[in-house]
Amino acid sequence: MDRSVLARKQLTELKGIASHLQMRGYQRLKKAELIEAIVRAAERSGDGRPAGPDGSPSIPSTADAPSNGRTAVAVAERPDARAEGEDSGRSQSQLPLDQQGDDRRPSPTPAPDASEEATRTRVRTRSRERTQSPDEPQRNGGPGTSIEDRQSARTERPEAAQDPVRQDRAQREQPTEDGQRGEGQQIHESPSGEAGGSRTQRQQRDSRDNEEGGNRRRRSRRERRRNKQQSQQGRQYREDDQAAEPGEVRSGVLDILPEGYGFLRTSGYLPGERDVYISQSQVRKHGLRRGDVVEGPIRVQKSNEKVPALHHVQMVNGQKPDEQGNLPHRPDFKDMTPLFPDERLRLETPEGPISMRIIDLMSPIGKGQRGLIVSPPKAGKTTILKELGQAIAYNNPECHLMVVLVDERPEEVTDMQRSVPGEIVASTFDRPADDHTQIAELAMERAKRLVEAGRDVVVLLDSITRLARAYNLAAPASGRIMSGGVDSTALYPPKRFFGAARNIEGGGSLTIIASALIETGSKMDEVIFEEFKGTGNAELRLDRKLEQKRVFPAIDIEASGTRKEELLLDREELTIIWKLRRVLHALEGPAAVELLIDKMKQTRSNNQFLVQIQKSNLQT
Repeated sequence: MDRSVLARKQLTELKGIASHLQMRGYQRLKKAELIEAIVRAAERSGDGRPAGPDGSPSIPSTADAPSNGRTAVAVAERPDARAEGEDSGRSQSQLPLDQQGDDRRPSPTPAPDASEEATRTRVRTRSRERTQSPDEPQRNGGPGTSIEDRQSARTERPEAAQDPVRQDRAQREQPTEDGQRGEGQQIHESPSGEAGGSRTQRQQRDSRDNEEGGNRRRRSRRERRRNKQQSQQGRQYREDDQAAEPGEVRSGVLDILPEGYGFLRTSGYLPGERDVYISQSQVRKHGLRRGDVVEGPIRVQKSNEKVPALHHVQMVNGQKPDEQGNLPHRPDFKDMTPLFPDERLRLETPEGPISMRIIDLMSPIGKGQRGLIVSPPKAGKTTILKELGQAIAYNNPECHLMVVLVDERPEEVTDMQRSVPGEIVASTFDRPADDHTQIAELAMERAKRLVEAGRDVVVLLDSITRLARAYNLAAPASGRIMSGGVDSTALYPPKRFFGAARNIEGGGSLTIIASALIETGSKMDEVIFEEFKGTGNAELRLDRKLEQKRVFPAIDIEASGTRKEELLLDREELTIIWKLRRVLHALEGPAAVELLIDKMKQTRSNNQFLVQIQKSNLQT
C-alpha cells in the first residue's frame, strides 16, 4: 500500500480503511500514526497485496483470511486515556472480535503462532512510543529500558499518584501538538463530541482543585514556618530576660492592650517616658488583669527597645506571688452580686459647708450609690464635687477616693489636686479624645480591682457628658446617628462606666457620683442626659434660677432625692425629713431653699436641726 496515496486522503477516509481492516483503537490516532498503522496492517493481512484503484486495500477473501480471524493490529491506547477508563466510548468495530456480536464472531481456531505474537508486540510498542509525549517518562519499561529503571519507575509511580500537584504541573509542561493540547491536557478525537467535552471539563475541574489544594498546602507550610520562628524568637527573648541582670525597681498601673501584652503606667494613667513593658507570658503566668498595680525590677534596656521590659514580678496589688508565680484567688467583678446601698456615707463635717448638710438630709449617699448631679452651666457642680471629696475623705478614710476629671480646665485640675486628699486622674481639654477615654477606662479598671479585693471605692466623675462626647469622637462610626449628632454606639462605654457602681454582697462597694450638663443649648447634651436619666439611684438637681439669684448651694429640693432612702436613714429621722419636705413643698422653689438655708445656719449640726424641726409647730 502506497503511503503517498494514503497521505492525500482525508482523515475520515483513512478511518474507513482502518474499519475495513478491522483495526482497533484507530479513532484516537492522528493522521500520520493512522497511515503507518494502516500500512502495517495491510502488509500483515494481505501479505503485500496491492491496493485497490482508490488507494484502499483490497478486501481479502474468506479463504485468504487467517484461520483465527484476528488480523487487526492491536494499537496501544494512550496512558492517560487508559487511566480514565473510557471503554464506554468505543464503537462496536473497536471492540475485540470475541466481545462483538455473534454475527461477526469467527469460528474458534487454533492460537496464532509465535511469529504473529512477536509482530503484534512490536506494533504495540511502536504505537506506544509514538503516542507518548517526549517529556513524559516511559511507563512499564520500553526499548532501552533496563530492569532497574522499570523497577524504579514502578516505585515512583505511587508517589506521583499521591501528589496531584506534581501530576498537574507535569501535564501543563507537556508540549502542544497540532493545536490539540492546551492547559497541559490532550483532547482526543472521539466518535462522541459530548464525551470528549465532558472529559475535558472534568480534567479542567480536577486541575483547578489540585491547584487550590496546592495553594492551601503552601499556605499552611508558611504559617507553620512563621509560627515556629515566632516561638523560637519568644523562647530566645525569655532566655535573654532570665539571663539579664535586674535593674531599677518600678511600680505602676498595668494597662493591657488587646494583643495580650501590656505596659506599666508609672507616671499616671497616660503613656509616659518611664513606662515598663510586660510580656504576654508574664501576664498569663501571674494572671494579671488590667488595672493591677505591679511592682518589679526592669531589665537592662537594649538599643532597639523603646521602653525597658520588666525582669520579673515582685508584687501585685501589695501581694507577693508564690514560687510558681500564682496569686491568691480573687473573684471576677462581673460575677459579684449587686445590692441596694445600705451603709451611709456621712457628708456632714464640723464647720463644714451647708451644701453637704443639705445633701446629707435630702439626698443621702450610701456605699455603692450611683448618683447623678444634674446641673446647668455655672451652677456650682464642680464646687459640690470638690466638697463631696473633702467630706468623704474626712468622714470615711477607709474608702479609696478617686476623682476623674475628663476634658476639664487645667486650673480646675490644679485646684482639685490641692484641695481633695485623694487620687486625681485628669485629662485636660487640650488633649485628644483618645486620652479622655483611656484614662476613664483605666481608672475604672483600677477601681474594679480594688473592689475585688474587698475595698470600698468612691469615684467622682466630672463630667459624664464630656466623657460621652469624647467617645462620640474617638469611637468608629457605626452609621446610625441619633439626633444631635450622637452615634448610637458612643453611649455604651459611658453607660458601662456609670453602671459599674454597685454595693457588693459579701463586702466591697463601688460608688460613682457623676455630673451631667443640661440647658447648654446643645441638642447633643440633652440626648446624653436623657440616656442617663433613669440609670442612677440618686439624683441631685441644681437650679439655674437660684444660681441667677446667687443663692448657693443652688439645690432644687423637690427634684432631688435618693431611691430606697429608708435603707440609709433611721425611721425617726426619716419621719422628720418627710415632714420637712411637705413644708418646703408648700413654698415656692427659691423661697423654700432660702428658708432651709437660714434654719440650718442657726444650728451647728443636722441632729440639732432635726430636733428643732420636731419641736416646732410647722404646719404641713
